[in-house]
Amino acid sequence: MPNRLAHETSPYLLQHADNPVDWWPWSAEAFEEARKRNVPVLLSIGYSSCHWCHVMAHESFEDQQTAEYLNEHYVSVKVDREERPDVDAVYMEAVQAATGHGGWPMTVFLTPEAEPFYFGTYFPPAPRQGMPSFRQVLEGVRQAWDERRDEVTEVAGKIVRDLAGREISYGDDQAPGEQELAQALLALTREYDPQRGGFGGAPKFPPSMALEFLLRHHARTGAEGALQMARDTCERMARGGIYDQLGGGFARYSVDRDWIVPHFEKMLYDNALLCRVYAHLWRATGSELARRVALETADFMVRELRTTEGGFASALDADSDDGTGKHVEGAYYVWTPGQLREVLGEQDAELAAQYFGVTEEGTFEHGQSVLQLPQQDSLFDAGKIASVRERLLAKRAERPAPGRDDKVVAAWNGLAIAALAETGAYFDRPDLVEAAVAAADLLVRLHLDEQARLTRTSKDGHAGANAGVLEDYADVAEGFLALASVTGEGVWLQFAGFLLDHVLVRFTDAESGALFDTAADAERLIRRPQDPTDNAAPSGWTAAAGALLSYAAHTGSEPHRTAARKALGVVKALGPRVPRFIGWGLAAAEAALDGPREVAIVGPSLDHEGTRALHHTALLGTAPGAVVAVGTPGSEEFPLLADRPLVGGEPAAYVCRNFTCDVPTTEVDRLRAVLSD
Repeated sequence: MPNRLAHETSPYLLQHADNPVDWWPWSAEAFEEARKRNVPVLLSIGYSSCHWCHVMAHESFEDQQTAEYLNEHYVSVKVDREERPDVDAVYMEAVQAATGHGGWPMTVFLTPEAEPFYFGTYFPPAPRQGMPSFRQVLEGVRQAWDERRDEVTEVAGKIVRDLAGREISYGDDQAPGEQELAQALLALTREYDPQRGGFGGAPKFPPSMALEFLLRHHARTGAEGALQMARDTCERMARGGIYDQLGGGFARYSVDRDWIVPHFEKMLYDNALLCRVYAHLWRATGSELARRVALETADFMVRELRTTEGGFASALDADSDDGTGKHVEGAYYVWTPGQLREVLGEQDAELAAQYFGVTEEGTFEHGQSVLQLPQQDSLFDAGKIASVRERLLAKRAERPAPGRDDKVVAAWNGLAIAALAETGAYFDRPDLVEAAVAAADLLVRLHLDEQARLTRTSKDGHAGANAGVLEDYADVAEGFLALASVTGEGVWLQFAGFLLDHVLVRFTDAESGALFDTAADAERLIRRPQDPTDNAAPSGWTAAAGALLSYAAHTGSEPHRTAARKALGVVKALGPRVPRFIGWGLAAAEAALDGPREVAIVGPSLDHEGTRALHHTALLGTAPGAVVAVGTPGSEEFPLLADRPLVGGEPAAYVCRNFTCDVPTTEVDRLRAVLSD
């Protein structure tokens, strides 16, 4: 019989709806039940495409004896970290403080007052490599609860007090200057892997936010070293197994330093961020590789993640059926030489093996290889390779596909909107811009209420129950601002303003300018989460700083500009020390130091050839964080267009900083030069 999770909308929670464990969703009722029964709470946090979450579920939560013990001695609460990032952040902070590491599945034992007292991540069904079994942990915690209750509650109280006493070093209330950004670049250089690209060792994650900083720093200063790190890292990732060489799109991370073997799950946020990075790399260098990867990644998102309602699904699983009924990581993506021969024949299979690095020994497990591009493309016939790729992709489509997490997360859709809008505009792909508009329409229609408050998720056209957090407001505003610049439709600027007003009022400390991940009127947890560092995606803090800065450039709003600069104070403190973990903040700081520039394009109509040429040139400008407004003279949709007439009856471009403008130009080449200066 299904448990309480059967009534939820989260795909992750629904995966556990048929467990024999008597799961509760996160709710006041669950903790009231624990108080009534005088038992501790088992909090289990994960997400639908998490490989080890599936493993622990199969080993323990689907086991009848384990479930019976849990049901008798605990109230078990299951949380989707993607629906409730606030709950995840609070308890992850406690896990990391207690154990020095964290991850998912996260396993936390709580008092009925939601205070944590024992922590872990994955626990095996039997003792293994120094780890106790899950059943041993359950029995040990229960014994401590029954026999040493005072000690348990004392530990829980101390943990909560320690968390409450933690303070973030905000720096001051000003954005980083030349010195701090140069120090951040130097610190990144020290961590750079010159042989393989990227930063640090294995596992290696795509450093999308740091790459954005490097591209902006090069654009502002001309520093060739910054561009070289970005270009080489992007090439190594694009030629590695972390990139899907047949279908486009990036896996979550590489388990090795060489980008060869990925953890195969594909996340919307990774692909949105990397699509934008590669589009910006092309904009800076004209790289054909960057162009191809940007477009293939955009097409992957539209083809495989777009939902019926027009939004974008969260993720594709790492695991899929290997053809025998067994779910295996990477089964959808890997190949053997024999499989190549079956599809391509002997001669073309040999060509494909050379081109994609498929060997008899394999680069993955059981003699299977992850496709990569170990050799230069110029060594192969482009037409033959295109035919090989097409046939392999068609054959792969016959394999059982990885599962898809269909929930629409507001923040990640905001990132996708920005990426698709810009990529579509750069490469004359109106279909991609249309996909961005459709996703934005869905967010407005389904995720925004009458007061412009955001709902975090939706699924199958139904809004979820959880309130948006700071990253939702900031990333959706970022997407809307990009859409406004690309389409010339001022309504997106207006919607961005509504969201950012909430950031100012409900997420910002009035005195310090510090930002919180949850709104002042959100559900109270044991600690109000607050983290300025970037992780897999921009933190809400740094994303808000960037969006506030762009909105201020569009409108001249001093409150938004002041809030952005105060928020960037933490980047001034952390950027020189941990640049890899605050890359989006450093990118926003580059924009602040450059102005950012405000570009107003006026023409007799948006369809006028001269207007379109100037608009396209403005969008391709590399000035960090530049905002673009396009419309007819006197248009009230964009404040930047106020009092901007045509010049000699011709379309004109005005390039400004702080609403102070250079002499307008009607020439594309002149505009290009100004925006690259």
